[in-house]
Amino acid sequence: MSVKLVIFDLDGTVVENNYDWAFIRKTLGVENGSILSYLDRLPETERKEKYARLEEFERQQTRLARLKPGIQEFLAYLRSTGLRTALVTNNNRENTEYLLKKFNLEFDLVITRESGLYKPTGEPFKEVMARLELKPEETVVIGDTHYDLLAAEQAGIANIFILKSSMTPDNLGKAVVVNSFEEIKVQLEKL
Repeated sequence: MSVKLVIFDLDGTVVENNYDWAFIRKTLGVENGSILSYLDRLPETERKEKYARLEEFERQQTRLARLKPGIQEFLAYLRSTGLRTALVTNNNRENTEYLLKKFNLEFDLVITRESGLYKPTGEPFKEVMARLELKPEETVVIGDTHYDLLAAEQAGIANIFILKSSMTPDNLGKAVVVNSFEEIKVQLEKL
């Protein structure tokens, strides 16, 4: 069975930015686990206040974001081969739409955290495959962190590419660590 769908992460994968996650986690009081899961468990007043702080950090980085080298050409290549594309991000819809418009990027499907589905669970990837009527073995995930890897594995997706960055963990299991979209293109042609 051949690949029919490529699911992308946004921050650190499609665009480059400089989130200081350690500082953000400390500021919000998140000791471990997912920031979004932590915030969702808080009482409503505290949750709203901390979500607003998170969104301010995100808005700042969204405005400073730069397009990842090679992404435009890679997306054009995928379109030319007829592969479907999806974007799954833990960022919010406002920031995501801003970046898509700013850099003139198009995906067949976009899922943001407002869906209630977010990484590191596999649920957003399962939702993409369900909506596009595709299977895990027909799907590739491209991300830059352990959350992308965990979500892909939980969704049953074996073809995982991690773009090397300062966020790249050492133990990535079956994921293929790459330095560029050109390397992914070469790997995809083998699949």
